[in-house]
Amino acid sequence: MRYFITACLILWTSMAHTYEIEAQTEFSVEGATSTLSIISTTDTAVFAPVIANFQVANPQINVTYTAASSSQINTAIVEENAQFDIAISSAMDLQTKLANDGYAQAFDSGFIALVPDWGTWRNSIFAFSQEPATIVLNRAAFEGQKIPQTRAELITLLRSQPEKYEGRIGTYDVRTSGLGYLFATQDSRTSETFWRLTELMGQLKVKLYCCSSDMIEDVSTGEITIAYNVLGSYAAARDDLAEKIIIIEPQDYATVMLRTALILKDSKAQRAAGLFMDHLLSEAWNDQPINQGQNLRRIPLGPGLLVFLDRLKRQQFLQEWSSAIFQ
Repeated sequence: MRYFITACLILWTSMAHTYEIEAQTEFSVEGATSTLSIISTTDTAVFAPVIANFQVANPQINVTYTAASSSQINTAIVEENAQFDIAISSAMDLQTKLANDGYAQAFDSGFIALVPDWGTWRNSIFAFSQEPATIVLNRAAFEGQKIPQTRAELITLLRSQPEKYEGRIGTYDVRTSGLGYLFATQDSRTSETFWRLTELMGQLKVKLYCCSSDMIEDVSTGEITIAYNVLGSYAAARDDLAEKIIIIEPQDYATVMLRTALILKDSKAQRAAGLFMDHLLSEAWNDQPINQGQNLRRIPLGPGLLVFLDRLKRQQFLQEWSSAIFQ
C-alpha cells in the first residue's frame, strides 16, 4: 500500500464569517474510493499513527485531517455549516453541546460494549482517551528542591519565593481556550484552592497560553518555570524533553478529561465515519486498563457539562477569572 501525505497551513481571517484552522493534512492511499473528513483539536503529529492504522485495515478510504481549536470547531460546525464527517475534541462540554443541539447523529458501534458507561452519552459522543491535567516544571530550576505534589504545596512555594516565580508561570487563557475553560470550571467545582492559586498566579503576572504544546515548549527552554493544567498526555509524549521537564499529577486531585469523537449529522461519508469510529473505540478500549487512581476526578459526560456554557454563567465565571488574573 502506498500513502501520500500532504499538508498545508491555512488561516481564514479576511471574511466576516470565517473560522480559523491550524493545519490541514491529506492522508491519501493509492486506489482509495472514498474520503473521510475529520476536524480535531488533537495535534496532527499525535493523531497520524491512528489514521495510519485505520488505513491499513481500510485502504479504500482517504482521510482529510483538519486541526483547529475547540472554539473554532464549534464556529465551523454551528456558524459556518462546514462539511466534516467526524469532530474530535478535548473540550467535552462543547462536544456535549453539539450533540445536545442536534449536530451529532447516534451511532450503534459494534464495540460499544467495551466503552465504560461514563465514556458515552446518548450513543452520540464517545470517549476514547483519559487524559489528566498536570503541572509541568522545568527540571533544572527545581534541581535539589522539594517538588510540589499538591496545589497547596504549589501555593506555599509561590508565596515563599514570589520574586523567583514572577513572570515565570504559565496556564491557559480560558477566554479563548475551550479546554482551558473546561479545566478551570471543573477545578472551581472541585476545590476553592483553585481560586486561591488563580489569584496568586495573577499577582505573579502569569503568562497565558492557547495550548499545552506551547506551555510545554516554554517550560523546557526555561522561558517559564511552571505550567499549570497542562495535558499530561502531551507532556509525556515529548520523549525528547524528558530530561528537561518534570510532570506532576497532583496528589490532591487530578482533573481527567475524556477526549471524545462524534459523527456529525450531515456527514457525507457515513459508512467511512462508522468504520473509523469502530476502529477508534476498539483501539481505545479493547483490553486497555482503566486508570482508577484515588486522586483522579474524571469529568463525566452528560448535561452537567452544559452548566458553564450558559451565556450568563460563562460571563460570570470569566469576570471572576479575569479579576483574579489581571490585578
